[in-house]
Amino acid sequence: MTIAVTTSSLPLWQRLFFKIPVLGWVAKDLLFGDKNNVWFALIGFVSLWMTSALTFGLPGLYLPALAMVPIIFVLLLLITKG
Repeated sequence: MTIAVTTSSLPLWQRLFFKIPVLGWVAKDLLFGDKNNVWFALIGFVSLWMTSALTFGLPGLYLPALAMVPIIFVLLLLITKG
């Protein structure tokens, strides 16, 4: 017998985040779904990025990378902290 994760056992911020239509559905599927869903989400992210590059040209390629700089900076700090 397995124990299913109910939404009432999750913190409030996580329940609110999972109710966001597209982003929350993907995040919930990544956390509680199959392990292969990470690769599907990554392929979808790269596809959207390349679509923006084809639609808007170089700004569509550079602006998402520029927006990811603070996220990567925080990740590097967390990695070095241990």
